[in-house]
Amino acid sequence: MKKSNHNLTRFYLTPVCALLAAGSAYATDGYFPHGYGMKALGMGGASVTATDNAFAGANNPAAAASAGDRADLGLNIFMPDRGASRTDAGPLSTSVTSGSKTFFVPEAGYTRTLNDKMSVGVTVYGNGGMNTDYKGGQLNCGQGPANILCGAGDLGVNLEQLIIAPTLAYKINSNHSIGISPLLVYQQFKAKGLHAFTQMSSDPSKVTNNGNDSSSGLGVRIGYLGQLNDQFSIGASYSPKTKMGKFKQYAGLFADAGTFDIPENFTVGMSIKVTPAVKVAADYQRINYSGVSSIGNPSTNRMPLGSKGAPGFGWSDVSVFKIGVEWQAMPALTLRAGFNKSDSPIQARDVSFNIVAPGVTTNHITLGGTYALSKTSELTVAYMHAPKQTVSGQSFLAGNESIRMSQNSLGIQYSWKF
Repeated sequence: MKKSNHNLTRFYLTPVCALLAAGSAYATDGYFPHGYGMKALGMGGASVTATDNAFAGANNPAAAASAGDRADLGLNIFMPDRGASRTDAGPLSTSVTSGSKTFFVPEAGYTRTLNDKMSVGVTVYGNGGMNTDYKGGQLNCGQGPANILCGAGDLGVNLEQLIIAPTLAYKINSNHSIGISPLLVYQQFKAKGLHAFTQMSSDPSKVTNNGNDSSSGLGVRIGYLGQLNDQFSIGASYSPKTKMGKFKQYAGLFADAGTFDIPENFTVGMSIKVTPAVKVAADYQRINYSGVSSIGNPSTNRMPLGSKGAPGFGWSDVSVFKIGVEWQAMPALTLRAGFNKSDSPIQARDVSFNIVAPGVTTNHITLGGTYALSKTSELTVAYMHAPKQTVSGQSFLAGNESIRMSQNSLGIQYSWKF
C-alpha cells in the first residue's frame, strides 16, 4: 500500500511541476484550449459525454462515474504563429512576428471507482494563450529605438493558468450521474515593453517590466451525464466565474487594480452511436469573457488603466461549436476526426491592445487515434490545425493595424487501466 501511495503521489506531482515550469501558449477558443485530453483534442473538443478518459474535472465531472479505474498522462506540442503589422502610418509603419513558437503543454487525469454509486478522480490541466514575444528596436517613436507599441526593448506578455480539479461523481441510477470538481487555480503573468501605456495608467510603476506576478483562486465545475439508451447520451457542465487574487505588480495595467478572473463557461452536448463501430459527438460551449473586466472591457473606455471601468482587451463572449466522429476501425485501433468553430473574441476597435494577445483563430481541424497496447494500456495521438485568421482595425497610434494567428499542435497520451 505504501508503495502504491508513493507512486500515485509521484504521478500527481510530476505533471503539476511540469505545468508550473512550462510556458503556456494555448490560444484556440479565445485562451481556452479546444479540448482537454488527447481523445477530446482528436474529436474537435467534443467531450462532454465522453467516459473513455480521466479528464472529467476539465470536461464534465459527472463522467468520472463511468470512466472506471484509469490514469492518463499526455503532452501536447503546441506551435502557434503570431504576428502584427501597421500600415499607412508613415515612420510608424512596421511588421513583426512573435518568437517562442513551440510550447510543451502536459496534462494528466486519474479516476477511481469507490463503489457502485461513487467515483473520485483528479485532473491537472492548464489554460493560457496570451503569450507573445516580439523583438523591439524597429521603430523610433521620438525617444530612441522602440517596439511596435512604442515601448522600450522587446514586447510581449505571458499568461499561465494551472488548474487542479479533484472530482467526486455520483450515479443517481444506472443511466444518470452527476459530479462536482472544485477548481484549485494558480496563475502567473508578466509583461514587457508596454512603456507607452504608463502615461495612460493610474499607477504607472505597475504596468510593465515587473517580472512574474502570481495569484490564486478557487472555483468549481459541476456536471451531468445521461445515457438515455444504448445509442444516445447527453451531458452538460458549468463553471461560474472564478474569482482570482489580483496581480499586484500589474495593478496599473489590468482593470480594478490588477484583477484577472477566469470567465464563466458552460458546455452542453450529445453523442450518438450511428453504428456499433461509429460514434458522433457534438458540443456547444459558451465562454463569457465579457464578464471579466480586464478581459472584456473595451479598449476604448476613457478611464485610466488599472482603475475601475478601465480599458481592457475588449474580448466578446464566444460561442463554440464542436463536432467529432469516432470509428472503431479494428479491435485495437480507434480513429477520430473533428471540427471546432468559435467566434473571434476580438473586434476591429481593439486591435492595438491585442497585438500582445492575438487570440483570433476560429476554425480548428483535428485528427486522432488510439491504439490498445494491451488490455490495460493504450496510446493516443491527436493533431490540430487552425488556419490563419486576421483581424484589422484602426491603430490608437496612427494608420491601421492587423493581427494574425495560425496554429498547429501534435499531442501524445499514454493511458493505463487498473
